[in-house]
Amino acid sequence: MVDRTRRRAAAAALAGVALLAGAAACAPVSGDSSGGGAGHTVTVFAAASLTEPFRELGERFEDRHDGTEVEFNFAGSSRLAQQINGGAPADVFATADTRTMDRVADNGLLAGEAEVFATNTLRVAVPPDNPAGVTELSDLADDGTTVALCAEEVPCGAAAAEVMDASGVRVTPDSEERDVKAALTKVELGEVDAALVYASDVAAAGGGVRGIDFDAADEAVNEYPVAPLDGSGEPDLARQWADFVRSGTGARVLDDAGFGTV
Repeated sequence: MVDRTRRRAAAAALAGVALLAGAAACAPVSGDSSGGGAGHTVTVFAAASLTEPFRELGERFEDRHDGTEVEFNFAGSSRLAQQINGGAPADVFATADTRTMDRVADNGLLAGEAEVFATNTLRVAVPPDNPAGVTELSDLADDGTTVALCAEEVPCGAAAAEVMDASGVRVTPDSEERDVKAALTKVELGEVDAALVYASDVAAAGGGVRGIDFDAADEAVNEYPVAPLDGSGEPDLARQWADFVRSGTGARVLDDAGFGTV
């Protein structure tokens, strides 16, 4: 009888411990005062040209928001707009031009006004040894010079069309790429003699390419807007990310990456 009583008491004690452990597991985890916390993720859809500075800013943002993770989807702005308009889940959108942002705004999918945080201009990118001897924009029209351009539906392609209209230069590309990073890669791999890319992409490539300035570039200055998205699962973090991009820290990182800042 004594052993049976002891066994019952021990079982009751173990059951109590299990109940306490279960309650602790179900209890909510408090986040930090900045809107982050364990299990919080902010998903940022951003133009491909923003890859390097946004990755750096993402690390800094995570350091300031304990337990928060920043996830990125980098691609051509027009492709990203199509995904968002089609219902893809995202918290923040940053584009390489205002026109593409307007496509999302027109569908009522922004949580507030989009604000411009950076600018960018085009450069001719050539391999370090510049085998075609390109020195100016008009050289891209020479027979035998192979060129990569962005497709016109993405901002870098639209900007290329603008500078060619302004300069009177007509270039027939050997390849049309889905975004500016793809055009840059063609040059880095030596698959083309030149490409029209952003100044920031030339900077990001380091010694992998040479950048050539040209006068008509000023005819197509791209403005980069950012906005939190309506229906975000993390509205506070989305707003804080947009604010962080436009902060002094954001401006310094973008400036170092070759962007103009506002």
